Amino acid sequence: MPTLAETQLRFRDAVVQGDAQHIDFLASLLVGGHCPEKRLIVHQRNYRQSLIDALLTKFPATGWLLGTRYLTEAATRFIRESPPQAPCIAEFGVRFPDFLSECSVALGAPYVREFAELEWCVGKVAIAVSGVPVTLEEMSSIQADALPDTLLELQSGLYYLSASWPVDELMKLYLRETVPERFELSPVEVNIEVRGARGEFYFSRLDAAEATFRKAISGGHSIGDAAESALEVNAGFDAGKGLVALVGAGLIQAIRKRPDEASRL
Repeated sequence: MPTLAETQLRFRDAVVQGDAQHIDFLASLLVGGHCPEKRLIVHQRNYRQSLIDALLTKFPATGWLLGTRYLTEAATRFIRESPPQAPCIAEFGVRFPDFLSECSVALGAPYVREFAELEWCVGKVAIAVSGVPVTLEEMSSIQADALPDTLLELQSGLYYLSASWPVDELMKLYLRETVPERFELSPVEVNIEVRGARGEFYFSRLDAAEATFRKAISGGHSIGDAAESALEVNAGFDAGKGLVALVGAGLIQAIRKRPDEASRL
């Protein structure tokens, strides 16, 4: 008699992988009806189709770019090779852009991974909820000597993406629902800030130093460390102006102290 853990594992493999060996094994444990294995096939079909639909819903622009048929085929392979690792379906698909870059279509569309990654970011920020932004007066209350070690918590609906193709222009083309007579896509380094909340989203380009500064702060680095990283990119970067721009755009929702600094208070 198989253990419960073994039965659960085989059921998972039968549903996810469609493994005939596991199906035959489980059929002997199923009861009721003339052909209980057909009920297992229903689970397989529902599992597969629900995840395919989830990916097609999350990546409609990528489907527009590649064609729904191709995206469906890629999604079918993806869910077999990379089944969900967490119970939250909203997180499923984060690795899909990387998977697409390994597919044959990437040979003719080398920008597909970055385009799909931009679309993933757009989808994430659109469902975020913004916090109350920090004001310039609140920032001004920080002592000058404490400013370099200060941490800033940015809005949740905020992502930074560096791309080697102008995928933001391609996304704008999709959103405008227009087909120009001619559209050329040439490699170019771009830094894109994606922000949004409550169903709305925006994206804009930043220069390399400003993108480095904001991305470092978003990653949990202090203002001083973020400024040093930006200065390595551009020695003329003005951290003060960069900080004021962050406040002015309403992108900061909280001011924190470094853990080591807080422990000394």
